[in-house]
Amino acid sequence: MFTSPSPGNAPAVSGEDEVSARDLHAPGRYDPAPSGRARGLFDAVLFDRDGTLVHDVPYNGDPAAVRPVPGAREALDRVRQAGLRVGVVSNQSGLARGLFGPEDLARVNARVAALLGPIDTWQICPHDEQAGCDCRKPRPALVHAAAAALGTVAARCVVVGDIGADMAAAGAAGAAGVLVPTPVTRAEEIAAAPAVAADLTGAVALILERERLFGVRTPNDTARTPDDTARAAGPRRGGRVLVARPDSAGDVFVTGPAIRAVAAGARRVVMLCGPRGRCAAELLPGVDEIIEAPLPWIDPDPLPVDREGIDRLVDQLAAAEIDEAVLFTSFHQSALPLALALRMAGVPRISAISDDYPGSLLDVRHRPPGGIPEVERALSLAVAAGYPLPATDEPVLRLRGDLTPPPETAEIADGYVVVHPGSSVPARACPPAVCGRIVAALTEAGHRVVVTGGPQEKALCAEVAAAGALDLSGRTDLAGLAGVIARAGALVVGNTGPAHVAAALGVPVVSLFAPTVGYGQWGPYRVPVVRLGDATAPCRDTRVTTCPVPGHPCLASVDPQQVVEAVGLLAAGKAAEGSAAG
Repeated sequence: MFTSPSPGNAPAVSGEDEVSARDLHAPGRYDPAPSGRARGLFDAVLFDRDGTLVHDVPYNGDPAAVRPVPGAREALDRVRQAGLRVGVVSNQSGLARGLFGPEDLARVNARVAALLGPIDTWQICPHDEQAGCDCRKPRPALVHAAAAALGTVAARCVVVGDIGADMAAAGAAGAAGVLVPTPVTRAEEIAAAPAVAADLTGAVALILERERLFGVRTPNDTARTPDDTARAAGPRRGGRVLVARPDSAGDVFVTGPAIRAVAAGARRVVMLCGPRGRCAAELLPGVDEIIEAPLPWIDPDPLPVDREGIDRLVDQLAAAEIDEAVLFTSFHQSALPLALALRMAGVPRISAISDDYPGSLLDVRHRPPGGIPEVERALSLAVAAGYPLPATDEPVLRLRGDLTPPPETAEIADGYVVVHPGSSVPARACPPAVCGRIVAALTEAGHRVVVTGGPQEKALCAEVAAAGALDLSGRTDLAGLAGVIARAGALVVGNTGPAHVAAALGVPVVSLFAPTVGYGQWGPYRVPVVRLGDATAPCRDTRVTTCPVPGHPCLASVDPQQVVEAVGLLAAGKAAEGSAAG
């Protein structure tokens, strides 16, 4: 890997500015952006070159052959005007093949910059596929190097590219990704991408929209969207504020950054959660009190609705003496029944996301676009309600509390691999036989493996751990499980709560992700991750809880050797991050 000598490279990062991925999860680590720009979700956008910024000319060493894709200059100018840095991360194996030289590459890159404007850093992999280097995408070293050159970390960058290797490099680095398909992009790459835009203009618009929803206004941001019609006038100083996420543990975890945003402006935060999410609520920073209440319009196995139960809920809410409420929901849930109960309890100000007309039930009605990560969706509601995340905080998941693992792990050195085979939703669980083969493959590759699960999953975990793993099923509560994950080098898991625990701890994830819900919405957030599984399976976007396809093909197709390679890729990414920062 080398940094191109073309004009516009950023200066080296000084030691005092160096940060690591795990620093993102340490409160108070960040100061406002040094440029004077309000700190948003991102600091930089990193573009692939060929096929993304310019038309792909294989092994191009001729500046005269450089042709920007439509709208490229305007798109990059919008990025710069928004205060974001611009970088290029590009595989250039023509160097290794002898098809052009470094001087040719420099001239081509200079031509790109002449046509598209200044590029703040160029990061180039000069190797071919056989070199086994750490910088060739889908490996993440280019992303880490570009982030370091720009004075930031990968988790605060977006990678825009046209093939799956670009998205895989972004994920393994912990960066966001937007795929802009071309005729050569494979269908499975499109299906697996965290976000997809029709063209470069659309990709930049999506990035800036996510910034706007986080509360950052750009110079050209004059459009008013439906959620602006009831937005709070500015940052609020609240009293006793109720935040609600009456859902499962994973849903509670992804709401954590939004709850911290509310806590930064409230005197006291009272959290309403359901029985399935209480254990997660107890681990969230910013929560002062908890009200546990099952809600029949949210619970997957609801009790009948009766007047006695609703009266009891209203009385419970009235006794809490709430000054205002911010109601967090998933995209397919309604906040309006709870808003009605809160109105009956006398709560004077209520904010929620609602596509349905709320009448007088809501004071702040917010309508973000679909498809954005659930973490950002919740944060956008907090912003709309008048509670932006402080500049000294980061939009990442965090935990609090004693995360001491059980004594059985005391004899194992840090860096083991955790395999968590269970899931709160059966359709998202990897078949036990496949998980067992994954444990065997990891063990054979020299990894120490720990299997985790709840008391009800002991038989499952015993079967999976039989290949030589330490079985901790039923021996930890959620805080203890977090303690186990905190010491791990990686977690192998489906789309379930522990994936978000790992994200909150900065532990890399091999995500065995069933496509029943969108990966871009529900995948592990801002943590290095490798996604495995068939993203094109027939269950895609069905939201089913039980697999409707015989044989569970989306996850039964996972090759255990892919998991071994993914763990190795994540370890290489961690090393590359340290090398880039150092």
